[in-house]
Amino acid sequence: MFGLLGLTPGLFALFVVFGFMVGVFFGFFGMGGSFLVTPALLILGYPAPVAIGSSMTFVFGTAVIATLKHHDTGQVDYRLGALMFVGIALGIEGGSRIVFALEMLGVAEAVVGIAYVLVLAAIGLLFTRSALNGDDEGDDEADDGDASDESGGSSGDDDIPAIAQKVQSYNIPPMMTLADGQTASLWTISGVSGGVGLISGFLGVGGGFVRMPAIYYVIGTSLAAAVGTSLFTGLLSGGVGAFTYGRAGVIDLGIVTALLLGSALGARIGSGATAYVNEDDVTIYFGIMLLIASVAVALGEAAAWLSMPALDQFSFVLLVGSALFVCATILYHGALAVRRERGTPPSA
Repeated sequence: MFGLLGLTPGLFALFVVFGFMVGVFFGFFGMGGSFLVTPALLILGYPAPVAIGSSMTFVFGTAVIATLKHHDTGQVDYRLGALMFVGIALGIEGGSRIVFALEMLGVAEAVVGIAYVLVLAAIGLLFTRSALNGDDEGDDEADDGDASDESGGSSGDDDIPAIAQKVQSYNIPPMMTLADGQTASLWTISGVSGGVGLISGFLGVGGGFVRMPAIYYVIGTSLAAAVGTSLFTGLLSGGVGAFTYGRAGVIDLGIVTALLLGSALGARIGSGATAYVNEDDVTIYFGIMLLIASVAVALGEAAAWLSMPALDQFSFVLLVGSALFVCATILYHGALAVRRERGTPPSA
């Protein structure tokens, strides 16, 4: 079987475990973790088009599993997702053309690697800063909670970040009403989806680690709707990306098969954990993981330039280790929450 897939037993097992971790991320955060798959494949020496095409095909399969789970809880805004798909599809096509042009120049691996370092570091800083600020704001909200309840004020806007409320204050027609009752300009939706699609096609990711924050922080949906809608658009964009790179014959089905075997279980577990685990408990770890991943990719690029295999191996261990830590943290908090729930005696 391994010969048919073109993988050694050890490499097959590694991809299954990695797929499981990515599946947990997809189900829990609404972000597929494909931003870890592509750099991992680059570090292992796969050509950039193969790494990107295989990653996007994997995103499509994982998104199907996770979206079905979130559909059951009504957390998917299908109309918003469908509108975003148009811009994402155009962006993916443009991003893939850039990659193939860079490949012809012989600089695709270097450019994609550097872009990964910058994007991962930026998103990691955003998540870490948001988590730290959230802790500080939580204390203030606790102090003011009783006064808010007594005044009968609505807390609906509290679920929307300040930057999204600012963007929503500019009513540039045409406007649309989102599934959770918020409104957004179609120009905002088009800009977000086009940018996410370009990143998806260029870096070989479903774009979830950019798409979900963009839906939440810019378009301005609730966090639950942002996660579910991000998964749905990841399904659509992953399908387009797989088709685009599949036409060029650069998808390694052995890698995709191994990753999907692991993610099928991981996505179900991650989606189920959202009912028990407070996302704020692990968001800061996710941000730190992205920062570590950016360092790992940078070390991988340096190893290629300096011809230092040991440094390349260290960067891969750092990348996988950081992902394993966050995955274990989600599972640990989930197990504790389930244990507390089962151990709580029924109320009289």
